[in-house]
Amino acid sequence: MSIPPDHQRTAAAVAARRHAAEAKLERVRDTLARMQRDHMPVTVAAVSRRADVSRTFLYQNEQARALIDRAIVATGTQRQQRVDEAEASLSATWRERALNAEEGLKAALEEVRTQRERIGDLYGQIRQLEQDLPKDAVQRVITENTTLKRRIQELTRERRSLDDRLKASRENNRFLDSRVADLEAQVAELTVLPAMPRAETPTGSARASRQAPFGSCS
Repeated sequence: MSIPPDHQRTAAAVAARRHAAEAKLERVRDTLARMQRDHMPVTVAAVSRRADVSRTFLYQNEQARALIDRAIVATGTQRQQRVDEAEASLSATWRERALNAEEGLKAALEEVRTQRERIGDLYGQIRQLEQDLPKDAVQRVITENTTLKRRIQELTRERRSLDDRLKASRENNRFLDSRVADLEAQVAELTVLPAMPRAETPTGSARASRQAPFGSCS
């Protein structure tokens, strides 16, 4: 029995629409997989734009709508998991900081307690020393301290005076060194002059010979 041409065309159209719908669903599946992998928010508009399908298809096609609903739930779950992980990491960090601060506080309190005990021991030693001292010991120490300060001032003035005298002595010493050098140079010159030959020294006869031509003219 042969199929009428109208039924053939209808079956072909239904098959084509079914094939187009399957192709669109496949694009929707791939798009949702990529969006979930990239941790992107899933919305109908985003899926429609990325899968190149109409929003009407996504709303009317039950399979497409179910895929989007499951992806939205999964994306929300993943987002919540990331939020929970971030909060857990932050909480762990603050917990670690709190533990470190608590340990530091315990160490500081222990150090304060040790220092207080040490200060108490030192105060006890000071009170014991005060009891062993005579009654006028404090006044005597103050007097000696004042005397020592005055003596330090006197020694300071003497030191400054000695520094000034030392500077003046150094200046005189440099002047005397220069003067001695000049005198030594003069003595050396006087010592070299007598050693020169007498022929080189002009004599009276030589002067007379130079004056002889004038005498011959008379």
